[in-house]
Amino acid sequence: MKKRIFAAVLACALLSGCGPVVLEDGGQTAERITVAYVPLDDRPDNLERAVYLAESLGYTLAMPETDDYRTRLQDQPLNENGTQYGDRADLYEWVLDQEEAGCDRYILSMDQLLSGGLVNSRSMWESEPVTLSDGTTLTEAELLDHLLTTLAEDKNNEVWLLESVMRLAPTVGYDHWDLDGYNALRSYGMVGRPVLTGDELTISNIEADYRLASDGTVLALPEFDLEEWEVSEYLAARTRKLTLSDQMLETVSQPGYENFHVLIGIDDSSVEDSIQKNEIAYLRSLLREGDALLSGVDDLAFKAIARLYLDETGWQGAKVSVQYFGGTEDQPACDYDYQPLTTIMEEHFNFFNLTAADPGAAELRVLVLTQPADETQKDTYIQALIQELDGDAAQVPAILIDAGNGTYGTAFHEALTEKVQLGKLLSYAGFLDMAIVTGTALSHGVARYAALQNGGVDTGMNRAWALTLADSVLKDFCYKNVVREDLIAYVRNDLGGNPDNFWQPAIDLEAVTARLESGMEDATADVIENLEHSNFITALPSAQEYAQQGWGTVTLSNYRFPWDRAFEISMDITLGAFTEPHEKILGFYYK
Repeated sequence: MKKRIFAAVLACALLSGCGPVVLEDGGQTAERITVAYVPLDDRPDNLERAVYLAESLGYTLAMPETDDYRTRLQDQPLNENGTQYGDRADLYEWVLDQEEAGCDRYILSMDQLLSGGLVNSRSMWESEPVTLSDGTTLTEAELLDHLLTTLAEDKNNEVWLLESVMRLAPTVGYDHWDLDGYNALRSYGMVGRPVLTGDELTISNIEADYRLASDGTVLALPEFDLEEWEVSEYLAARTRKLTLSDQMLETVSQPGYENFHVLIGIDDSSVEDSIQKNEIAYLRSLLREGDALLSGVDDLAFKAIARLYLDETGWQGAKVSVQYFGGTEDQPACDYDYQPLTTIMEEHFNFFNLTAADPGAAELRVLVLTQPADETQKDTYIQALIQELDGDAAQVPAILIDAGNGTYGTAFHEALTEKVQLGKLLSYAGFLDMAIVTGTALSHGVARYAALQNGGVDTGMNRAWALTLADSVLKDFCYKNVVREDLIAYVRNDLGGNPDNFWQPAIDLEAVTARLESGMEDATADVIENLEHSNFITALPSAQEYAQQGWGTVTLSNYRFPWDRAFEISMDITLGAFTEPHEKILGFYYK
């Protein structure tokens, strides 16, 4: 019943235009449905890109003050609460305020609410009570219990709880951990432990085996260049996190939590037989039908937003074809993935209710460029993929994934920019590790496909979707593979700084930003021209007659470094009014 009610409300908002907002280009945006969202942290994937995705589906995200979920690295200015991590008391009270105000949709990062963010969850090795604004003190277990029971009291609530399996090592440049400590603990964590099954899978047994190799012998710390205090902190952090995850899963397994959904991501991993294996098996044993545990963490919000929309609009799934180009899909794409690409894809297909299409029956296509099996055939792989994008099946919507992990340099992106309408893709991802990239691309692509299939996509939804695609393409094509390397060299060689933290030592932040702006202005020119001369799909035959529009202008401004490091950037993207479809002349599209 609730699903049908939402579909009716959404139909009213999107089709009949209840309470429309008129856009500058003359289009209309229907009334939006609010989702209370506590992000994992303040990085772009958890912030602006989540906002874009939600708005492309008819939602608007309500979020706490940024300072309440911001992460600061070592020597960077502290948050208002005097810490490097999020304010758990403020966040807890903010969620309760949303509930009191009548909100009934939630996407909540438990790493943020219980630990102050992903990075801090890897370093908190003992429980710390939370003091609320009225002086009340709650243990972490009490805060979790009060939060879940309060939200469960309203049966109209739809709640997504996002959690993670702690990665193999803590964060470089946070707390007291440096690169040597990270490498040592990661090596320690990668060693296989005794495998527990059935009734053996308990937190106490998992904790007891943390120090043992798979043959049951104690791991010798000097072999990893580790001291006892380092390992004690590391293992205590794992136990604390696993215990809180256990409490969350045990709570929602009780009657009254049917509208709660749990989505757990496996943080940076490696070989399967690592310290994570028993933790993963234990958490999986507690999942209910509809819950999921998947590779990838930075894409958790994307997956939750997409599934919220799919579930509430009665998604029936889709027939999807997957094509790999490069020949290495049967192995992990990098050192931080423990599963082959095909396995990661299969698990995400199950999560989004996608089925493999019979030849010629695909409603949606996923094209993946893998690392090259034969280094001499790189160009062949690239051209084969491009031909598929621009060939006879071009009207079948496509999701594109770059799983090359940098092995093609800039050649793939340059060829795409020259020969393919980038703006016609449903989604694109390639910036991070494959586990994250897969979830990111499918979340955005499947959600967009479903919205088009449902019909009634308004101008505001189209603009928000275009922002997600432009952000992903421009950052991956232009920043990651071109500008970032120059910026890293500039920070290190010209400013004498640390590209991983602009405050160790403190450098001229204005100079770094200016370098970023000039680099991006040059690197993005061709990609922006491509987008501005691309068409995009606005309607599918399942809803109405197939239709396209042309992209308008794309302008970038306000470049910034969210964590004051070179790894990732944020930027504002301004889109001009959409146009009539561009015509194809001499192999490309122009006005």
